[in-house]
Amino acid sequence: MQSRSMALVDAFTTDPLSGNAAGVIPDADGLSDAQCQAVARELAVSETAFVSSSTEADRQIRYFTPTQAVDLCGHATIAAHAFLHDEGQLNAGSHSLETAVGTLQIEIEADGTVWMTQDSPTVVQQTIDYERLAEALGCEISTLQDVGADIPVARASTGLPVLVVPINFLESLGGLQPDFGAIEALSDDYDVAGIYAFTFDTLSTDSTAHGRFFAPAVGVDEDPVTGTASGACAAYFHAAGSAAFDDPPTDLTFEQGDFLDRAGRVRAQIEDDGSTRVRVGGQAVTTVEGTITIPDDETDDIIEA
Repeated sequence: MQSRSMALVDAFTTDPLSGNAAGVIPDADGLSDAQCQAVARELAVSETAFVSSSTEADRQIRYFTPTQAVDLCGHATIAAHAFLHDEGQLNAGSHSLETAVGTLQIEIEADGTVWMTQDSPTVVQQTIDYERLAEALGCEISTLQDVGADIPVARASTGLPVLVVPINFLESLGGLQPDFGAIEALSDDYDVAGIYAFTFDTLSTDSTAHGRFFAPAVGVDEDPVTGTASGACAAYFHAAGSAAFDDPPTDLTFEQGDFLDRAGRVRAQIEDDGSTRVRVGGQAVTTVEGTITIPDDETDDIIEA
């Protein structure tokens, strides 16, 4: 067996024990996917980032939930780069990152804010059975149809596809009683990681939207604060244009996690000079550092944190 350094890092916040916790293994060279999966299962946060060397970029990250690998994770990307910056292993400036969806650009500001340029966005309007969707989310059908008449449900992606669903009011969003089995079935039918429900009714007047992300299809019933889903929603807003905004914004702030007592804020920027690019950003704070013991490859040994 071998030991590796590990950390738990709260992303999209500067307050410990809020935002979205990610596992970070800063030196994952030589670890197999099976070993990474075992570590992610042991750390038991929504995603763990495994940082290793790359021949195509400055570094590579593999992402694992407790149950499976995923192609991309925004909050774990922010957490990993913020941790490496805080440890003095990364300087402020531009960095490249190899992921399963391609090479992405990362920008670290002097104050530790990490910006991640996501994959090229796609937004496709979906025909939806609102009765089925309301049953899956545990809400009245009117809370969906009130908003859906102007900005319909869409499948949006900036690296991780999600079903973007508008909700009429913050009270309705907070009152959702999700049926995770039904949400997983919808996710499978629409080939998405989960459902990102949002409302323009926000806690802060400076925020653009308040969201909740349900992703049981990838092993996460509800994710506290989600960079990839926020990026997908930003792309969705850009595609909706004047249907959603009198003056569509290019700088956005997404609230998330408040209903889980894990409040975090995701910043997003949209650049469009003929091709649309979405960046998501935020800060992070390390809450746990230590080592983790990893069993030999292809064993079922228990991992001890």
